[in-house]
Amino acid sequence: MQLRSRLPGGGTPKPNRWGVDSEYGVLRDVLVGPIDNFRWTPGNAVAQRTERVGLKFDLATAKKQYAEMLDVYRQAGVTTHILPTEEGLPYQIFARDSSVMTPWGAIVMQMQKPYRRGEIASVLRFYLEAGIPIYDIVSQGNVEGGDFMVLKPGVAVCGFSGERSIEPAVNQIKGWFEGEGWEFRGYAFDSHFLHLDVQMGMLAENLAVVCTEAVEEEFVTWLKSRGIRIIDVSYGDVMQMGTNVVALGGERVLVPSTNKKLAQACRAEGLTVYDPDVSMIAAGGGAVHCMCQALRRDPA
Repeated sequence: MQLRSRLPGGGTPKPNRWGVDSEYGVLRDVLVGPIDNFRWTPGNAVAQRTERVGLKFDLATAKKQYAEMLDVYRQAGVTTHILPTEEGLPYQIFARDSSVMTPWGAIVMQMQKPYRRGEIASVLRFYLEAGIPIYDIVSQGNVEGGDFMVLKPGVAVCGFSGERSIEPAVNQIKGWFEGEGWEFRGYAFDSHFLHLDVQMGMLAENLAVVCTEAVEEEFVTWLKSRGIRIIDVSYGDVMQMGTNVVALGGERVLVPSTNKKLAQACRAEGLTVYDPDVSMIAAGGGAVHCMCQALRRDPA
């Protein structure tokens, strides 16, 4: 297969099977990272806080929680694809970051941390072996999938802090999307928050969870101007992965069990909530959204 499906002038054809045009269309196939080589690595504020308060990592507990999360996908009728475990990649579990899915195929990203760069090779092999089109590969610096969201058909956003994701790489993706006729918003934020999905997440069509304490008021205004309603969560919730959610589509959402206020708010909106415990994994700096990459959703 071709290594790159993107047409330079835009008008790239959409694959028959793979791709997403939103964060909330019914999820059919998902890519999840492996658990076997996972361990906490103090490369972000959440993991550093975990060590500072004296919590201890237990792989057996993490594996049990991981299995509970996979069972949610099974209950929801989602086909789960798990990346093969590769030695020396302690954060390979967080499949969100090494690639992202678009309406035209996958974009292979570039990782900032040295201990994560090998994840690019493993995800590239996965796409090639699975026959999933690769839209393109970022070449203008590091950018990670936790910063990227297809908010709705025709509108995408990618955050950058100057660390995990940098502006030149975001602008490269922006140019690709604009060439396809999409609106693409780059959003600068404080590196303390690691990724955009630590500050916001899509719950359902035109409904997002956002920590308005964390994001700029102008960004909130922009989201609302695109017809997106907001459920607000506190900064304290953010530090426990309070916006790290996965919309399953069909008015269903995956919310970690620690996010009790958000789960209650989602139920009040009429959503069905799946709430597995992933606290042992989240203490390392990533929860359910970080662990997955949507491969196929129904068109929104």
